[in-house]
Amino acid sequence: MFGKTFVRDLINRSAENEQDRRRFIKSASVAGLGVVSAGVIANAASSSASAAPSAAATAAAGAPSDGAILNFALNLEYLEAEFYSYAVNGYGLTGNLTTGTKAHGKVTGGHKVPWKTSKAQNFAKEIAGDELAHVKFLRTALGAAAVSEPNIDLQNSFTAAAMAAGLIGAGQTFDPFGSEENFLLGAFIFEDVGVTAYKGAAPLITNKTYLEAAAGILAVEAYHASNIRTRILETGLAKAASSISWARDQLDGPVMDDQGLYNNGFNVVPADANGIAFSRTPGAVLNIVYLNKKEVTSGGFFPSGVNGELNTSNAN
Repeated sequence: MFGKTFVRDLINRSAENEQDRRRFIKSASVAGLGVVSAGVIANAASSSASAAPSAAATAAAGAPSDGAILNFALNLEYLEAEFYSYAVNGYGLTGNLTTGTKAHGKVTGGHKVPWKTSKAQNFAKEIAGDELAHVKFLRTALGAAAVSEPNIDLQNSFTAAAMAAGLIGAGQTFDPFGSEENFLLGAFIFEDVGVTAYKGAAPLITNKTYLEAAAGILAVEAYHASNIRTRILETGLAKAASSISWARDQLDGPVMDDQGLYNNGFNVVPADANGIAFSRTPGAVLNIVYLNKKEVTSGGFFPSGVNGELNTSNAN
């Protein structure tokens, strides 16, 4: 398995500060490095302590910790994993994958989509597996610091989002689990936001191992988003999706950077003139998932707010 030199070098390279070093050692043991004796790991951590820069030296003053950023991401992954799990299986995450620090919530709404084609069902099933894996990975990386799943609304939130986008009128409801087409539009709300959230978080992460993992998750979310956008174009839902994009832009700030599917006639990849995806701050992401352009700490898909330090949306 893993030798002493490998483990020592791994800890030295990946642990940017003492807090992250301890967390890495803990999560590494859970993930499989526990085959190395506790004494070896402890000695490796001890020998690297004096050489590694302090948290103050590796992060800007007032910047969120890596743990806070990963927990913010975990909240978003809970939301996505629950959405896809219900769509594919008809039920949500098991209890052992949702407990942790802070208040433990429940999921409102959600049911299995009445799939018409195996292609669409298999597509959703693959994404559901990825999102479940993201939850498991982040929980392992955070260890005992992982936050619980907060209250998640998969019912009223979608109706509010669809109404804000002009897809339905007063008194109507929107069920993202009601059909394959509705499922695609529901998924479109999340996937583009997930890409911009991880892109925006990248400069804030100081631990190189966490940064690489976040980049890997970003890449998978981008694969999901591009496939969702392609399927939307193929099914003639581009106009509805572009309305959702417009609604996101109204929520997350004055800069109009979100892109629908009608940019220059055909737009699978939302990128700037340099071919680069744009970023969202945690606050801007929360504006969208809270469905509120004001500075608030709850609403929309998270009726009681997200768990963790990063829990307040921007004032726009």
